[in-house]
Order: sequence, then structure tokens, then C-alpha cells
Amino acid sequence: MARIPPVTRERVRADLRSIFDEVSSGPGGIGTGPMSVLKYSPEMSRRAIPLFNYVRNESSLPQKVRELAMLTTARAKDCPYIWNAHVRLGRQAGLSDALVNALRDREPLPPMSVEEAVVIKLGMEFFQTNRVNQGTFDAALEQFGPQGLVELTTLMGFYAMLAFNANAVELGLPHEMAEPPLPV
Repeated sequence: MARIPPVTRERVRADLRSIFDEVSSGPGGIGTGPMSVLKYSPEMSRRAIPLFNYVRNESSLPQKVRELAMLTTARAKDCPYIWNAHVRLGRQAGLSDALVNALRDREPLPPMSVEEAVVIKLGMEFFQTNRVNQGTFDAALEQFGPQGLVELTTLMGFYAMLAFNANAVELGLPHEMAEPPLPV
């Protein structure tokens, strides 16, 4: 059970309800995930939605890379909701069971593509040290180019913000779980 009840129109200030209606009328409606938490601040949600849509669905990065970045962030931030929302999508995008399971269980990672290794190294290094060393940066720049590198770091940053909200309110897990939960 979340620490705050799911957002509804009645739970936001009356002067913000028209904005709440606007942000809730699009894809996903009010929803139940971390983006729904942002709707307690309708104006902030309205401003965040375009960036969310871009980094999640429209980025120049391949879907497999985006899903791995989301899973890497979920694992680094111990966010069960984001992990469980994206693990199936990551597998569907082409991430191997061995890689996903090792990432989930914090076990040694199996052999993987250079692209996958760069995503995980960049994310884990940053989340552990708040910095990225020159070698890691150079590898990511070579793999994804300047645009892809910036989109990758922004995607991870955005999902870290979602994880912060999901974990702070103790957002429950989705009911339709087909995967083992993220051990935290």
C-alpha cells in the first residue's frame, strides 16, 4: 500500500484541476505508476510528460538500449515498481534472460554485447560514484555518439527521479507480475 492514496481529481487543489484533467486525458490516463505520483503536482506533471514520452518512446537510442537503461536504473535505485514494469519489455526488446536475471540478482554479468556493457557500466558507475570516468565516457560516446550519450544519461536521470518518487511513496507493485520481484 502506498504511503499516499492514488491521485484523483478531488485530491488536487481546485485551481489545478483543469491542468489535472489535461494531463490525465492522454495515454495512460491517471495511471498507477510513478508518473501518476507526479500528477499530485499537475503543472509539474504537464511539464514532465513530454520529456518522459521522448526518453521512453522516441529517443534515437534503440528500444533494447532504452529498456536496459531503465532496468539498470531500477536495479541501482532498488525500485521494484520500475523493474517489474520494464523487465518483460526488456526481454521482448532482446535482452537475454541471463543478463536480466544476473542484473536483478546482482550476480556476475554474463557475456554481452559492447552496447549492453557500455549501458550498464555507465549507469552503475554514475549511480555508485556520481561521476563517470573518462574511459567509460569515451566508450559511451563512441558507442552512441553525442546525441545518444546525452539521451542515455537523461533517460537514466529521468528514471532515477521516477524511482525516487516510487520508492518515497512506497508505490506497490503491479498486480500482473509475471517475473520474480526485484530483491531489495
